[in-house]
Amino acid sequence: MSPVPTHVEEDPSYAEIVWGQFWKRPLARASFVGVLVLLAVAIACPAFVSNQPYVWTVDGHTTSPWLLSFFDRNFYESGVDLFFNALLFPGSLVALAVAVAWRRTRDRPRAQRWAARRRALGIGVAVQVLVLAGLIAFPLKRPKELYAVDTPGAVFAPVPYAPNEPDLTHTRAPISREHPLGTDNVGCDVLARLTYGTRISLTIGLFAVSLYVTFGTILGALAGYYGGVVDIAIQRAIEVMLSIPSIFLILTLAAFIESRSIFHVMLIISAVAWTQTARLVRGEFLRLRNLDFVMAARAAGFGEAAIIFREILPNALGPVLVNAAFGVASAILTESTISFLGLGDITVPSWGQILNTGRTTGTWMLILAPGFAIFLTVSLLNLVGEGVRDAMDPKLRR
Repeated sequence: MSPVPTHVEEDPSYAEIVWGQFWKRPLARASFVGVLVLLAVAIACPAFVSNQPYVWTVDGHTTSPWLLSFFDRNFYESGVDLFFNALLFPGSLVALAVAVAWRRTRDRPRAQRWAARRRALGIGVAVQVLVLAGLIAFPLKRPKELYAVDTPGAVFAPVPYAPNEPDLTHTRAPISREHPLGTDNVGCDVLARLTYGTRISLTIGLFAVSLYVTFGTILGALAGYYGGVVDIAIQRAIEVMLSIPSIFLILTLAAFIESRSIFHVMLIISAVAWTQTARLVRGEFLRLRNLDFVMAARAAGFGEAAIIFREILPNALGPVLVNAAFGVASAILTESTISFLGLGDITVPSWGQILNTGRTTGTWMLILAPGFAIFLTVSLLNLVGEGVRDAMDPKLRR
């Protein structure tokens, strides 16, 4: 007798098919790996760019000012830095636990597998949010005596500078072993600012896109599902937004805010860029709302909210995901433009600010270094977007 099979091979889900098609494309795969490398740099940059030594030995007593400063608001004033530091320190343990749970469930049936994985991921995200909320609500501010200066017995990072640490004795220093990319007009190390600028760019790109995709999806779903007066009102609002050049609208909104922060920049980008998502979702809802599965949901007594968000919306998200992939690159370019024009957050290192400094001082390195960083990041994100678009196109599948 032949042995009874213990595991039944299941047909791949739609997400697995799309991921497989995406991963088969070498350019898209390489670009995705490049984006992951940029994300790793943003998370781990305090490990190799810090003005606080890893180890400091004084009078036989050894401390780690680097660890002490990790969540200290004296050294990391921006909430973005706290977010990424939380991802690096407790978040790495949470990610490891989620990865172990993810791997242990791979042999289960699909329904059980994804239920367990969603549960593990939800617990991990909840723990991360609680840690970050605690750091923001109860910021650490330790006495300066606990931190080291450049003294014997201190072991520093490879780039021993902070991104906002001025040194008026070394302004506009050329490329050297001490400063691989030189310094700006106030003596800040360009490499340190460029590295921490990765955090700002990725944060604005991801969070701004998340905000305007959510807002645009809700409005587009309402317009496409209900039609009539609701559709007309939302369509007129979209047309008014599209009639104004986006760069002028962004500059106008930024001018009304006196003390601009990175979160204001996210809101400004979201307030301008939601229209395209709303139009895409509206068109998909107009196409899907009268199909058989929607009629069956109505006949089964489903409420309107369940029909919109559980039945139609999952089938309408394909174009939205492709648009979001390209939107991250667009948001990074917009933030760089705002900072270049002097309307961004001046308290955080930004690639646009470095470009602006290079323009005003005529220093080529301050122009080439952030320009190449912006070009590389935007190119990688656009190539990932093209890979997602091609993978979701059924005409390109065999």
